[in-house]
Amino acid sequence: MTPHIEAKKEDIAKVVIMPGDPLRAKMIAEKYLENYKLINQVRGMLGYTGFYKEKRITVMASGMGIASMGIYSYELFNMYDVDYIIRVGSCGSYVDDLNIMDLLLVTSSYAKTDYDEMVAGKNSDVLYSSEKLNEKFLSIASLKGIELRTGRVHSTDAFYGNSDINELYNKYNCLAAEMETFSLFQNADILGKEATCILTVSDSLVTKEEISAEARQNSLTDMVELALEVSVSL
Repeated sequence: MTPHIEAKKEDIAKVVIMPGDPLRAKMIAEKYLENYKLINQVRGMLGYTGFYKEKRITVMASGMGIASMGIYSYELFNMYDVDYIIRVGSCGSYVDDLNIMDLLLVTSSYAKTDYDEMVAGKNSDVLYSSEKLNEKFLSIASLKGIELRTGRVHSTDAFYGNSDINELYNKYNCLAAEMETFSLFQNADILGKEATCILTVSDSLVTKEEISAEARQNSLTDMVELALEVSVSL
């Protein structure tokens, strides 16, 4: 056990699907997993381990932000010997051709944060996801006829910020904003693990469209089902 996770080591699978929202983790377990059990509820960060198509999988929330994802992904990789973490979440689009409910497979994450220097001792700015996992996502999405955009996201520390989205797109190639992938990719890199992220566009910073909080929690099924199918293939 750790200060943040009460599960025993054997309670957590080698593959973890990681939404930010604890209630989304609960929904995924209840809707998709068989013979699942609650393995963590410390600080309300719900985690469940069960079976999907006979594959043992853990679904656990990360909370919001680089710092929170940094804590949970580090402990899962380092203390629980998890091999793969797939973040499933939502994002805000920076470009007008990335629309509400589109799916974005994250190939890299850009951030201005101290996390990389404090954890890895270097200033990285851009970190990359697992090519192995991304190839599986693209292959399975193609077989299922699901359109999957690929690209870089901006991992921001400030939800209520005043970022220049044109600069973030034109200078740094960021297609959307979210708040967790940078620390996940950093931890995977320093610990020799595999991580990626698939996101559903929940709002557009261009058109100002958005979906409801309830829809964010319960309706992002294509993203979740792709992540589950990738998990089965590992």
